[in-house]
Amino acid sequence: MSILAELDWRGLVADCTDRVELAKRTTAGPVTLYCGFDPTADSLHVGHLMGQVMLRRFQLAGHHPVPLAGGATGQIGDPSGKTTERQLLTREQIAHNVECIKRQLSRILDFENTSNPARLVDNAAWIARTSYLDFLRDVGKHFSVNVMIQKESVRARMEDRESGISYTEFSYMLLQAFDFLHLRQALNCELQIGGSDQWGNITAGIDLIRKKLGLPAYGLTFPLLTRADGTKFGKTESGAVWLDPKKTSQYRFYQFFIQADDGKVIDYLKMLTLLSREEIDALERKHAANPGAREAHKALAGAVTSLVHGDTAAAEAVRASEILFGGNLDGVSEATFNEIVGEVPTKEIERPRLDGAGVPLIELLVHAGLCPSKGQARKDVEGGGVYLNNVREGGIQRAVTVGDLLFGRHVLLRKGKKNYVVVTAR
Repeated sequence: MSILAELDWRGLVADCTDRVELAKRTTAGPVTLYCGFDPTADSLHVGHLMGQVMLRRFQLAGHHPVPLAGGATGQIGDPSGKTTERQLLTREQIAHNVECIKRQLSRILDFENTSNPARLVDNAAWIARTSYLDFLRDVGKHFSVNVMIQKESVRARMEDRESGISYTEFSYMLLQAFDFLHLRQALNCELQIGGSDQWGNITAGIDLIRKKLGLPAYGLTFPLLTRADGTKFGKTESGAVWLDPKKTSQYRFYQFFIQADDGKVIDYLKMLTLLSREEIDALERKHAANPGAREAHKALAGAVTSLVHGDTAAAEAVRASEILFGGNLDGVSEATFNEIVGEVPTKEIERPRLDGAGVPLIELLVHAGLCPSKGQARKDVEGGGVYLNNVREGGIQRAVTVGDLLFGRHVLLRKGKKNYVVVTAR
């Protein structure tokens, strides 16, 4: 299957310039392509995954991917898809964010491959050394304001009288076009890819290359990921789902995909994973036959977590998930258990209280807030609804001692199926 045919099957083509010629070019030999990532934060989020995985797909097909960190354009802010002006970051913030993003890009793309390694570039390297007058003469003169204001990213903002658009963000399109021109000259980059909201910026670059160099260039956009209700993918009540595990834990990252909408899970498998067509078709059949088994969801969460965080982290996220659904704790690592600690309520207890005879389980349940009183705690224990380290406890005389501590620090209490508290000895 050709790369464009695969992208079609996966639902990854929103718009494409000169589809016939691009199909010929990608089958004739390796193509250099780029996708830009502006460092507006110190981490990318799951909304950026599409661009990274798209570059990886092209790399696996033998093409040359160029991820671009926007050290210069990030100082301006892309108005595409935004209803208000972005808050400008300091140069120091941008530099820090670029370094963080570079590390994340290297997880998905192969920079060591000898035949077609990914090559990371930062547009500050060429934009920062271009004077304003040179930019106006060499780039600005090739753009008509009449055409620019018709681009969706600009037009939508101009129609909003309250927010409007500043000259700074209005000029962003020219900077991105300049990126494509530079990469066409320096790296023979013929293709730019991006989300569907980047169509206007991409075609601006193609026009500039044609006018300045008289050479062909191509653009391809992919759909923006959305939930079943049309809202932005990757946003939760607590905010964005980040690729940095310090901002979004690997367990929570895994759970985000486990909780994907039933009607969208197959689409996400096609768009965000490197699973083969045969594997996804098999998962689609299983999902249709028994959606309650959630095999497609587990495959999605495991594949994406492994892609972003590595196989070990994915395995730990799966293990943590199993534990919070009642799985036993045999052989669990401290790293995996720490994932759980960050996801459930915690309560401290003085360690000396666990010495000797320890603390009665009944008393600990009240201390942890799982039961309102000792009387209710006795009923819950006698009814078989209380678990200590995921083992059911039926004796009201049971005491919790230092011997019950996991990793010398924690006790996992559960009442019923979903009410967990980690009690930590201090």
